[in-house]
Amino acid sequence: MNLKNATALVTGGSSGIGQGIAEALIAAGARVAITGRNKARLDEAAKSIGAVAIHADVSKEADVQRTMQEALAQFGHLDILVNNAGLGTFKPLLEMDLAGFERTFATNVTGAMLMAREAAKHFAERKQGNIVNIGSTASHRGAPNGTAYYASKFALRGMTECWRAELRKFNIRVMLVNPSEVITNFGAAAGIAMKPNPSKLQSSDIGHAVRQVLEMDSRGFTTELTVFATNPID
Repeated sequence: MNLKNATALVTGGSSGIGQGIAEALIAAGARVAITGRNKARLDEAAKSIGAVAIHADVSKEADVQRTMQEALAQFGHLDILVNNAGLGTFKPLLEMDLAGFERTFATNVTGAMLMAREAAKHFAERKQGNIVNIGSTASHRGAPNGTAYYASKFALRGMTECWRAELRKFNIRVMLVNPSEVITNFGAAAGIAMKPNPSKLQSSDIGHAVRQVLEMDSRGFTTELTVFATNPID
């Protein structure tokens, strides 16, 4: 698709991977709205990259419905949804608390489903649209302390396949992009130290990958794309 003047909604776009994706789409000529829970950070990010700010929490159904209403009011229609909003809880099973587990699934799984559902209604009416889910290499394997986060990404990958099977008849492309470790503030928020490291993936790399899968002619699409750093050095 031609991204010039295309319209996109990127959840969790106020920092990290989401902001990198929004910047890449804007550089390609798209009009982009970003969501975030921290209003001050959201407004600052939107101003700095030239995006529309929609203050919302994707785990709340009312916020999701309002987000779609605001995006459509701003743009008139929507071409692209990027389900990027996510958080992580990393604990051994013996220490896993229900609140942390449910909080992770509420954003990474339920939030993605709610956003996709509302966007798909619009896309189905228009007989075209694009959903890009930001997964993780965690969706392909398990690891210690990964009960909540890894399982949520397995679930997102499974939902992606279900939506793809359902929505192709409406000319809706459903794609999954799996980053490996990306240096963002995600790790710090999840209690994991992530030091600046030029050999590891940056947010702009994932933005580039999302732009690439979207720019393929709409007669075809990349179902799943996994992105690794070439030679990461700890």
